[in-house]
Amino acid sequence: METAATPAMPGPHRTDPVPMAPETVRPLSLRTLHRAARESGGLLYTIPSLVFMAFAIVPAWRSGSVVVGVSVTALCAVYSVLYVYSVAMPAYPRRVGVAWLIASWLVLALAMIPLGTDVGFFVIYAMILHVIVLRGRAGLAALGVIAVLAALLAVAASSGTMVMLTVMGLATSVGIQQGIERERAQEALAEVQERNAVLAVAAERERISRDLHDILGHSLTTITVSAQLGRRLVAADPELAAEHLTEIERIARQSLADVRATVAGMQEVRIATEIASARSVLAAAGVTAELPTAVPTITDEHAELFGYVVREGVTNVVRHANATRCEIRLDEHSVSVTDDGQGLQAGALGNGLIGLRHRVESAGGRFVFSSSADGTTVGATIPDTRPAIRSAAGPVANHAMSSAAGPTSQEEQP
Repeated sequence: METAATPAMPGPHRTDPVPMAPETVRPLSLRTLHRAARESGGLLYTIPSLVFMAFAIVPAWRSGSVVVGVSVTALCAVYSVLYVYSVAMPAYPRRVGVAWLIASWLVLALAMIPLGTDVGFFVIYAMILHVIVLRGRAGLAALGVIAVLAALLAVAASSGTMVMLTVMGLATSVGIQQGIERERAQEALAEVQERNAVLAVAAERERISRDLHDILGHSLTTITVSAQLGRRLVAADPELAAEHLTEIERIARQSLADVRATVAGMQEVRIATEIASARSVLAAAGVTAELPTAVPTITDEHAELFGYVVREGVTNVVRHANATRCEIRLDEHSVSVTDDGQGLQAGALGNGLIGLRHRVESAGGRFVFSSSADGTTVGATIPDTRPAIRSAAGPVANHAMSSAAGPTSQEEQP
């Protein structure tokens, strides 16, 4: 399977593409087949449903012919193996899955010899098998074809049980197909998140290296020149040499402080970074994103807190909301993440939202949460703690300013 190369980071500073590990192809053997089926987790669902094989085996033995009973039992056993281990097919190339389906149809064709129209009792297995192996639109198309064939057999056999199995097979297969699609979407999302995380780390390393170069490049050059000049002036002008040494010490201390601040910035959650990450995560999940085009001027403390709100809100949208649209609003004192998903119950908040509420309240803010069948809003509001601007001219000037503001403004208290 070919993998697309990851594009390099945009901008004047380019980073090396992130190498993607090539996909390994499993060898087709009984051991690897069983391992793939076990790893898929589908055996717990396919094995119990084999009980419906009794609809074909019991009538065969009641026919009074030992040959019919043995042949039908053997064919059911072979088909059961094909059905149970169909959950391993996604781990193999598509041609293996197609061959698996062909083998299942050959078994059904042989089963028609002793069973006749009673082969329609295999319909529930055939539907589920095709949905698991083919997936997507091809699986749904095969599901429709099998349903039509099963309906014709049910009419020919005048069997209400066969009709019941057909309806049950349709409902079960559609549910399985939707579950598979959700799982594939989650896998794709996890892959995108992992790739974005790698790219984010690479971008952060580039930023750190660029900042360190900007900080230390100039500082070390200045220190070198001052040290050389001070060495020459030690004998001729000791006082001027001491001034240069003092300047070297000052530059070294300032450079050390700048380096510490730069390294500490690696551990900060930034609102701008979280909004950029939300754009790619929501796009990968198929959610239409309405994001701020610019980030207002926010204090470092509030920028970190708002970053956590956006991160947790977007995580809730992707994992639980089943939404199609997400809007992030941001200003100097508040941030909110709103979706149009299925909503959450207030008493069913997860650890992430509970921790976010404690974080917001600890910072002196107000945690915002509202949810209904029309969607969910997660946000935070921080009060404006800036002192009111008072005129230096005294109460008279303040009263004049209050009067100029109009009848709706509050008068200055003496």
